[in-house]
Amino acid sequence: MRVGIVILPDQRWSVAAERWRRADQWGFDHAWTYDHLGWRDLVDGPWFDAVTTLTAAASVTGRIRLGTLVASPNFRHPVHFAREVTALDDISGGRLLLGLGAGGIGFDSAVLGGDTLPPRQRVDRFGEFTELLDLVLRTDRVSWRGDYYAAVDARSTPGCVQSPRVPFVVAANGPRSMRLAARYGQGWVTTGAQGSDDLAAWWRSVAEFSARLDETLATVGRDPATLDRYLSLDSAPVFSLSSAEYFAEAVGRAAELGFTDVVTHWPRASSWYAGDEAVLEEVATEVLPRLRRAG
Repeated sequence: MRVGIVILPDQRWSVAAERWRRADQWGFDHAWTYDHLGWRDLVDGPWFDAVTTLTAAASVTGRIRLGTLVASPNFRHPVHFAREVTALDDISGGRLLLGLGAGGIGFDSAVLGGDTLPPRQRVDRFGEFTELLDLVLRTDRVSWRGDYYAAVDARSTPGCVQSPRVPFVVAANGPRSMRLAARYGQGWVTTGAQGSDDLAAWWRSVAEFSARLDETLATVGRDPATLDRYLSLDSAPVFSLSSAEYFAEAVGRAAELGFTDVVTHWPRASSWYAGDEAVLEEVATEVLPRLRRAG
């Protein structure tokens, strides 16, 4: 089991840099940040760009993989984003993981003045976004046109450090998005069902989504062993770092369901992911070494 951590881009770099360094030193396998122009009730507080943050994180770390959880089609174009991805993969020495999602509703979908797309159209756009991004990252001189995006002789030179491109970790709960994960993903990430305070029900939904992914992979003829499975633990109604014991239990349950990777969040002082950094340190210094020995 590999363990990752999300470090929200809500702190000035004078504070955030040490968090990324510690995540690297503690032995987390991957570290992520959110890709939003503003997020939920934190929209009025400090918030920084994901690509710039990951570029800075690459400069203060040397081992840990770095990624977006998840990049948003709400405000990104695949041609320009491919240039940013190529640069990030180069600067990090091939440590980039690219989480991709359909883009939700709220601030990101409204701040640029456009219409908020209904769910089906968001998935349509996500499909185009993923297809074109994959094509540009793998192929130089791409011309392509869809309903939401177009490219005219787009270039990708020199290409990614990782071959044939950076790994995609595709966020998907529904059947159409799961087919995108099966086609383009080196990883799949789920949040489980949202909106319930019932922890047992959340775990059941995670199991159901994992089973649905198995069915999707069987339909397209893909070996399940070729797709890593990521679980965002903090989408549950209980914060995964509420205690070291709870975290270890949650990791164990994820492993039993066939997940290869779990992701927690750096504790915040209040609001989302409120918790105690002392618990994070206990997890890093006591639980992670046990997981590595067990693996």
